[in-house]
Amino acid sequence: TSSTIVSKSISKDGGRTSYRGLVKVEEGAHGVKSHVRCDALILDDNDSRSDTYPYMEINEQDARIGHEATVSKVGEDQLFYLMSRGLSEQQAMGMIVNGFIEPVTRTLPMEYAVEWSRLIELQMEGAVG
Repeated sequence: TSSTIVSKSISKDGGRTSYRGLVKVEEGAHGVKSHVRCDALILDDNDSRSDTYPYMEINEQDARIGHEATVSKVGEDQLFYLMSRGLSEQQAMGMIVNGFIEPVTRTLPMEYAVEWSRLIELQMEGAVG
């Protein structure tokens, strides 16, 4: 048995995101593999934050369990580069956010992925500047 858990979060305007997850492996569950990955993107410097609280309850010696977490901010150099290629600041921010969530959206049916991208665009309006 194996599992992969992927958590993606985006914070802006002082927003706070939290991941709380449980991976539980019972005794006798041989050959179990689980990997938890938490990625956070912070869009501003307004006290936005992301917290990760993984909980692992492992009762089997041969279980292979892993967890990783990353937190990143949109860099001025990223925005500058995209804007130097003709994008507005809002378009550049939207492109960065869509790139961040692309591993999730590519697994969705096309109509949901398109709708999700449109929602990101709407959220980015007025988010910069």
